[in-house]
Amino acid sequence: MGQCSKCHAWNTIVEEVVSTTNTKTPWQNTSSSSPLKAAKAHRINTLQTDETQRYSTTDNELDRVLGGGVVPGSVTLVGGEPGIGKSTLMLQVALQLSMKCLYVSGEESEQQVKLRAERIGIKNEDCYLLTATKTQEIFQQIALTEPDFVIIDSVQTLHSELLDSAPGSVSQIRQCASEMIQFAKESTTPLILIGHITKDGQLAGPKILEHMVDTVLQFEGDRHHIYRILRAHKNRFGSTAEIGIYEMQGSGLREISNPSDILLSKRDSDLSGNAIASTLEGIRPMLIEIQALVSSAVYGTPQRSTTGFDTRRLNMLLAVLEKRCGFRLGAKDVFLNITGGIRVDDPAIDLAVVASILSSNEDMPLHPKTCFAAEVGLSGEIRPVSRIEQRISEAEKMGMEEIFISSHNKVKSGQYGIKVTLCGKIEEVFSHLFG
Repeated sequence: MGQCSKCHAWNTIVEEVVSTTNTKTPWQNTSSSSPLKAAKAHRINTLQTDETQRYSTTDNELDRVLGGGVVPGSVTLVGGEPGIGKSTLMLQVALQLSMKCLYVSGEESEQQVKLRAERIGIKNEDCYLLTATKTQEIFQQIALTEPDFVIIDSVQTLHSELLDSAPGSVSQIRQCASEMIQFAKESTTPLILIGHITKDGQLAGPKILEHMVDTVLQFEGDRHHIYRILRAHKNRFGSTAEIGIYEMQGSGLREISNPSDILLSKRDSDLSGNAIASTLEGIRPMLIEIQALVSSAVYGTPQRSTTGFDTRRLNMLLAVLEKRCGFRLGAKDVFLNITGGIRVDDPAIDLAVVASILSSNEDMPLHPKTCFAAEVGLSGEIRPVSRIEQRISEAEKMGMEEIFISSHNKVKSGQYGIKVTLCGKIEEVFSHLFG
């Protein structure tokens, strides 16, 4: 049949061979396995809950995102743009583990992986490398090596002999992932799958792939900058609010335990247009630096350009300053940059963006030990933000002397060692900063 009877698309029919003679799974054909136990229903209040055992990956940032380590039998899917560092991160984990690990590469040769491993540094003597794409060959090597940890790079390159479709197709990805997940669950071996993403930023393949796995991690960042962020979009064994931050170096990815110290620039002199914001990435507080440049428009139409910040939100804040506060910025170019190459969507940095724009417009530098944590509304009011205690504590830890927050945030006076200034309108912030 050349045309699908439902969607009427041509050449989309794929033959799937169903075998009824062999009831074992592909990985059971190459290794012995205990028979499955019969399912039985239990009262939910009679079930006993045990604390989940976890294995440390020796990577503190990855362990934090996973919820404390890798759970035996769990399946983790790691996605990210090409060249962002997915393979480097997983190879680094394999080379640092204190257990027997099998790294399966379907995209690179053994020599390529060995060169990268030498650059990173081999610490695990029980790390095995396999270059194969057929799942049956992978299961044969798993039966021979009996690893405690398996990494597949990548799931889109796998191919199962049970299907005739090409590798990377929807049916092949679903079948290969299903075989790998069944192996991980029945053998209690932790499994990490590296996945490609589409141009829309979604994981390539069927959406059911994300439902089948236990954890979905996204490796984000700009290839032209050195910082990378690892965040969990789904986690059955922990929170999805944690993030991990890495710095890309020639010898691999370095963990960033204190991101605030990295993202703040070391300035010898005070310059206008710089403001520090206390933000949250997940549940992790950090300080970031915002740079703004306001100048007279040389051409007819003023330019609005941002890096790491939503351009539409910048236009909204400029409209608030123009309409509600009386600052004439309509005929001026405004450029905004968040240092470090990271992208922030936290509305709590609105006040810092406004302060940096006003500082550049007035050509008056802000005090380097001042930071901001508040949202700006359409009427020019300073709105409260969540988890203000964590933001203030992070600012105090980094040596800030004053923080501007909304007057609607409930903060006890004298609770912190940093001066907390409460403001209700942008005009109050302007008078405090510039007199």
